Amino acid sequence: MSLSRKSELVDIAKGLSREMRHHPTEAENILWQAVRAKQLMGEKFYRQFPVFHEITGRETFFIADFYCHRARLVVEVDGKIHKHRVPQDFERTEVLKLLGLHVLRIRNEEVLDDLDAVLNKIQQVLADRCGRER
Repeated sequence: MSLSRKSELVDIAKGLSREMRHHPTEAENILWQAVRAKQLMGEKFYRQFPVFHEITGRETFFIADFYCHRARLVVEVDGKIHKHRVPQDFERTEVLKLLGLHVLRIRNEEVLDDLDAVLNKIQQVLADRCGRER
């Protein structure tokens, strides 16, 4: 990736991430309140975090809803639109896996209806990926 192209992509990603942070879904906001500031097992989470790659043969990026660097964990909160994006979501998940990331997909309804169960799922992945007890 050329230096000028990378700088351009970083600027685009930062702008999109910032915009997405200003307009979260209800489910994203609820989950963020539960994981922010190292509240979940002491792990740092970022929201609307850009993940850059060239795996598809071109320089591009995805914006992960939530990302924990230490666990290399991406948490995607999927709304109704994702029912119509199954092939794109599958490809995105596969690319993220190729980058060595673990992807956990959670439906909006899961966050809204049973946040504790969602947090338990995330804690299990954190425990497995960070090699420690919950």
